[in-house]
Amino acid sequence: EAFERAFAAHLGVRHAVAVSSGTAALHLAYLAAGVGPGDEVIVPSITFVATANAVRYCGAVPVLADVVGTHDLGIDPEHVRALITPRTKAVVAVHYGGYAADVAALAELCDEHGLALVEDAAHAPSATPAAGGRRLGTWGLAGAFSFFSNKVLGAGEGGLVATDDDEVAAFVRSRRGHALTSGTWDRHLGHAVGYDVVGLGFNYRIDEPRAALLHARMRGLEDDIDRRRRLVRRYRALLAEVPGIRVPYTDADVARSSCYVMPILVRDPALRDPVRARLRERGIQTSVLYPAIHEFTAYRDLAHAALPRSEHVARAQVTLPLYPHLTEADQDRVVAALREAMAALGR
Repeated sequence: EAFERAFAAHLGVRHAVAVSSGTAALHLAYLAAGVGPGDEVIVPSITFVATANAVRYCGAVPVLADVVGTHDLGIDPEHVRALITPRTKAVVAVHYGGYAADVAALAELCDEHGLALVEDAAHAPSATPAAGGRRLGTWGLAGAFSFFSNKVLGAGEGGLVATDDDEVAAFVRSRRGHALTSGTWDRHLGHAVGYDVVGLGFNYRIDEPRAALLHARMRGLEDDIDRRRRLVRRYRALLAEVPGIRVPYTDADVARSSCYVMPILVRDPALRDPVRARLRERGIQTSVLYPAIHEFTAYRDLAHAALPRSEHVARAQVTLPLYPHLTEADQDRVVAALREAMAALGR
């Protein structure tokens, strides 16, 4: 409860309900939005597969949308508009890498069509949109956060649903604990003798040690993010001199981002994997954030149309090392290795 109160105050929302994972947060947020069998939920193809999987947990169909482009890896509001059907129930704004999707446009679109806006803010515990204003995760019906070990605010595992809607908060609190009317602690204190089960609930509770760790770590959250921003600005300056590399977003965007990852795109996607192999030989770990969901085996049946921008990003994107205690010497080493790899590959 202490962590929930602190996180709600940090975001400026009425309710923050901690759960066992970011995936659990998404699942409960969708259910709270009324997503069920036969419904459609519009999701960007460039995101972690959990964003789409949790739609399927509800018996609904994820409809995969393209991203804006190589300069902005968020969901494209205009493509969302084109995908809306009478079965559409919700739209998901994924704040890729801690950078804001266009929540203002998406919120307006959802209001126009009577849809729920759910924010996947797993990467963005302290970010704001380009226009400023309230923090990400607070623009829609609910925002889902993740505290997995590699996240900006990590505790090994955990998640949270943020909302200003009292009914959504009550629903999530109920369903995270098997929809019981009282918990073990209530009964231990004598507040209840027994319990009823009022719906289909889940074992989605967070445990006290992780909540305590998260509560303690919140004191350093803004300092960690400030350090990430300084490192990203320095990366951007160094990478401007590396031929064949594109860096998405702008310097101004960095000031509003949680800077979860340092994404770059190789202009020639054919070079992406050879570049990664050369960096690995130099002891530098990279990753791909993310493959396009519609190209996974489990989702190919949903790929009714090409998503060219997502497909390009999925083939060209590389994530460079980024964490608050990364040193400038480490950065120099990464960029030097990247420059050498690009030169050796003849581009």
